Amino acid sequence: MIFIMLDYRFIKENLAAVKKNITDRNMHADADAVVTLFDARTELVTELQGLQAKRNENAQKMKQKLEPEERNQLVEAGKVLKTEIAEVEAKLGETEKKLEEAARLIPNMAHPDAPVGKEDKDNTEVKRVGVVPSFDFEPKDHVQLGEALDIVDFDAGTKVSGVKFYYLKNEGVFLEQALILYGLNVLRKHGFTPFITPDIAKEEILQGIGFIPRGEESNVYTLEGEGTCLVATAEITLGGYHADEILSQTKLPLLYCGLSHCFRREAGAAGQFSKGLYRVHQFTKLEMFVYCLPEESDSWHEKLRAIEEELFIGLDIPFRVVDTCTGDLGAPAYRKWDLEAWMPGRNGGEWGEITSTSNCTDYQARRLNVRYKDTDGKNKFVHMLNGTAIAVSRALVAIIENYQQKDGSIKVPAALIPYCGFDTIKAKK
Repeated sequence: MIFIMLDYRFIKENLAAVKKNITDRNMHADADAVVTLFDARTELVTELQGLQAKRNENAQKMKQKLEPEERNQLVEAGKVLKTEIAEVEAKLGETEKKLEEAARLIPNMAHPDAPVGKEDKDNTEVKRVGVVPSFDFEPKDHVQLGEALDIVDFDAGTKVSGVKFYYLKNEGVFLEQALILYGLNVLRKHGFTPFITPDIAKEEILQGIGFIPRGEESNVYTLEGEGTCLVATAEITLGGYHADEILSQTKLPLLYCGLSHCFRREAGAAGQFSKGLYRVHQFTKLEMFVYCLPEESDSWHEKLRAIEEELFIGLDIPFRVVDTCTGDLGAPAYRKWDLEAWMPGRNGGEWGEITSTSNCTDYQARRLNVRYKDTDGKNKFVHMLNGTAIAVSRALVAIIENYQQKDGSIKVPAALIPYCGFDTIKAKK
């Protein structure tokens, strides 16, 4: 597996733009070091090829009829070449290792229209969909409602597993399953192949997707001594599905959707905006993933966003769409759209992220070595995109808070009733 993030020659030829992109993304990477190491590698490759050519020439001469003195000279020359080749190969290996490490920190280029900013407050609102509910009573948050209706238990989750874990109970269980089936059926209509993916992936797959498996910045749980991690999203396992493969152009695009548990450390994520189900260590998510031709990725990004909008319009949840700023994109994304639902229990009523969709262009494909054979016979990197269909825990927050009634009950969205078998969640007697 190879780990080229951006094409090295592209970095060299567009150094100023690459450095500005790093600054705009509020990230730390040394593009100058990449160029220096790339040039050093090029020189070493040229030197190595020259020495190998001399070795081959020397070997050909050895096949001829020679005088003993001539043969001895060639033998000695061969020994010298063997030593020199080994030394250059060692230097080349070390240089390539340093080059890969430096390049791994270089983020993908951002879309020219992506708003420049450092955090989510710098995102640009694109549109709003649906009507924010107006209550004739003081709305509660999902934690109060869920515990009163006995559909979620945070205290038991903390006792058994630790903070930011929870138990779903009673109708909450059926509501989660209803969301999954609702999402799967919408995606089946759009031609997605469904998967239930592994909850564990190798560290090199996470690196290829753009996650950091280890260190203080890592958001994933590593399995010590195994070289594997618990997945933070099915994007990891769906993106790794075709690692080191050459796909048939005639079969592109490939539309996959993966159901998985997601495990996230959420280090440093505290405060009111992270309470309850909004930010937890384990949740269920239905993820969309697309492998496509480079010229089609922009249009597929719009289609993924449209599907996300369709899903939440179908649930009659008010939301807005935001164009994510450069500092909030993450390293792999070229452009990212977020859907933020209205959450009445969030600080008296605020928007909270429920889905996102990213066009990662060929950034992940280069790292995972996923290519296709073009009509000209050349192997080229595919473009890879991902999008959340349903992140169940956050969808539950939006449903519980927007559908709450004055008596403390919760109405069930009409789209989910056929899957869960009830239209209202009432207090237990």
